[in-house]
Amino acid sequence: MSIRGLLASAAGLMALAIAAPSAAATQCEALHKLDLPDTVIRSAEVVPAGGFATMGPIRAQDLPAFCRVVASVRTEPGSDIGVEIWLPLSGWRGVFHGNGNGGFGGILAAGYGPMTTGLRRGYATAVTDTGTAPATPLDGEALIGQPQKWRDWARRSTHAMTVTGKAITKAFYGAPARRAYYTGCSTGGQEGLIEALYYPHDYDGILVGAPVINRTWGHGAVLWNDLAANLEPDRRLSETKLRLLSMAALQRCGASGSGLSGDPFIGDPKACRFDPGELACGDQDRDDCLTAGEVATARAFYSGPTDRSGRPLFYGWLPGSETTGHFDWRFLQSRPNGQPPFVSLFKWVFGADWDWSAFQVERDMAKVDAALGPIVNDATRGSLRDFQARGGKLIIYHGWADSLVPPDQSVAFYERAVQEAGGLEEAQDFARLFMAPGFSHCAGGPGPDVFNAAGASAIPPPTATPRHDLFAALVDWVEGAPAPDQVISTRYVDGSPAKGVAMQRPLCAYPAKAWRRGSGDPNDAASFVCSVSPPT
Repeated sequence: MSIRGLLASAAGLMALAIAAPSAAATQCEALHKLDLPDTVIRSAEVVPAGGFATMGPIRAQDLPAFCRVVASVRTEPGSDIGVEIWLPLSGWRGVFHGNGNGGFGGILAAGYGPMTTGLRRGYATAVTDTGTAPATPLDGEALIGQPQKWRDWARRSTHAMTVTGKAITKAFYGAPARRAYYTGCSTGGQEGLIEALYYPHDYDGILVGAPVINRTWGHGAVLWNDLAANLEPDRRLSETKLRLLSMAALQRCGASGSGLSGDPFIGDPKACRFDPGELACGDQDRDDCLTAGEVATARAFYSGPTDRSGRPLFYGWLPGSETTGHFDWRFLQSRPNGQPPFVSLFKWVFGADWDWSAFQVERDMAKVDAALGPIVNDATRGSLRDFQARGGKLIIYHGWADSLVPPDQSVAFYERAVQEAGGLEEAQDFARLFMAPGFSHCAGGPGPDVFNAAGASAIPPPTATPRHDLFAALVDWVEGAPAPDQVISTRYVDGSPAKGVAMQRPLCAYPAKAWRRGSGDPNDAASFVCSVSPPT
């Protein structure tokens, strides 16, 4: 039977499924026989309220019962895109919610956290493994020699998840989703931009964080950092030296621009110039200074890849990103599995035995771009015009303290969108950018770090309203509310909502920043105003 005929014959049964949990359970199991093009339904089972064991720490007693469907989608011979969809057994609100993955993907569970947010809202919610299994987010060795998986990872998997997820949702409920939203960060952020650029009718609203825009050079920058710290002896920055560097950067830049000197993070890193050479030792290596080799490493991290004359070739990390969390400079020097982080991408071009220690940025990046640029760098090109024309809404957020995906990339992407739209006012009608001071890569950091219920962190905002939650702000915007000018970001005491709020600050729609009003409480968001220039 065709999918159209199957959906039509199932429509009457779906109404019963929504009203009667037992009927919904029966219909859930029946999805195992659903016939969709290029798709195999691997499993369809009811998960009782509270979630299932393999959710790990994400499992929560407040999760409603749902139908869990796992499927495999093929875009070409050799393709195998894993998709998982959760369908509330009751109370579906007519919304499909797609989610992104991270790194090299390969694991469906990477999207479980944001999926719980969608499920609690009554949304049908889905994730894809990006078609890269058995790769893992940090290891893409398994993808060597498999260009079909590169194409799925970089362009096709999220669209396949969306088409398949919507079809399964319609089959289960007997009606199509009236709205569709997407959320994701890092690689998941890139997936969201690809949707807006190339599949503009998939989603009504897209919320992305720290999107990987130039994929090849993003990996090149990480390799550049690793070799700066590890290729020559006595160049690696110890924990003590990283803390010293971080404190010096904060002292130099904390009060610059819209930042405050008393904050434990840099509020406006683009308003400050910091040279680690200020910490240079004399003839001795001490804990309170940097050797010549350590200064060179720090400068390489701040500058990002350069040519032999010192001309920048890509973006670097900003002051304040040195010791911000799991993916800070310690990670960039760490060599997980005995090699630089995310170096697998280079082996897709040069082979499994490639000697990464001989990497030369100008020579090798030209070869990588020639081989992979047309496949994995689609976010550096394309147009948002069709997404804008069909009424889509896009929100991008990025932490100024990110040290895995350079935040300047998001600014450059947004400014390109502004130019294409004909100006800032026209762009802000459908796209907004929020830069978050003291926020690290997708979660954490020394600043206020909770502002997105569908983010990587399992910690919820104080309220699930547009005032505190970018996801809620996106939904309201799509439904006809005014575009969000700001959202209040929260830092809890010891990261625990039960202990109360330590600090709140507004995140402002770019190019506005949060400026303090006179002498108000610096921990109170009401003491700040969003403005492009200092308030009078």
